[in-house]
Parts: sequence; C-alpha cells; structure tokens
Amino acid sequence: MDSQEFTKYERARILGARALQIAMNAPLLIKISPEDLEQIKFDALKIAEVELNSNVLPISIKKPFPKKKEEKLKRAPEARVTEKKKESMEAGEEEEISKDGEIMELANPEEESEDEKSDAGEEGE
Repeated sequence: MDSQEFTKYERARILGARALQIAMNAPLLIKISPEDLEQIKFDALKIAEVELNSNVLPISIKKPFPKKKEEKLKRAPEARVTEKKKESMEAGEEEEISKDGEIMELANPEEESEDEKSDAGEEGE
C-alpha cells in the first residue's frame, strides 16, 4: 500500500509504532549510510519516516466499511397535536410546576435591614 493512501491518523500510528521499534534496537529495513544517519542525528522517527516513504514497511491496514442495506427507508409517523390538546398539556404542566415549586416573595428593604441588625447583634455577644 502506498503511503499516499494512508490517512494522517494511520500515518501517525505507523510512524509512532515503527519509531518505537527502532528505538528499542529493532533492525532497520532499509540501508541508510552512516553519513545520512549522522545528518538526521539518529532520530528514530526520521528513520521510520524514511522507511515508510520508501514503501519497505510490511504493514497492511484494514479499513472496515459499513454494510449497505437494500431496503427503503420509512418515514416516521408525525404525531399531530390539536390546539386544545396543546392547551391542556400546557395547563397540566403549569399546575405541576406550581405544586412542586416554591413561591418566592419580594423582599422588602425594611425587613432586610432588620435582619442585618439582628445578625450584627448576635455576632457581638
């Protein structure tokens, strides 16, 4: 398989795996002169890239494709809701919310100042 046919993810995986093998003293699959090795500073990733680009790596990639179905798609039936039904559903939801929810009252500034004064008095003791 030509290196042009790999996706960038497959290419990264292949290069990483081969570079790890080379770093663990695996034999090189291509003859590289000592001068060239010196030039790339014995970098395992660069050596793996040279091997991949020269198509000497014995690697095959399996790309499973989804199975095709030969049946027609059916439309889902649309649930039709009348205006009366919508209104009754909304009324039911409002009742449920009012039963479960707390009723919040508006705060009066006088009450808040009294609460702060009583809190300050308790802290001083």
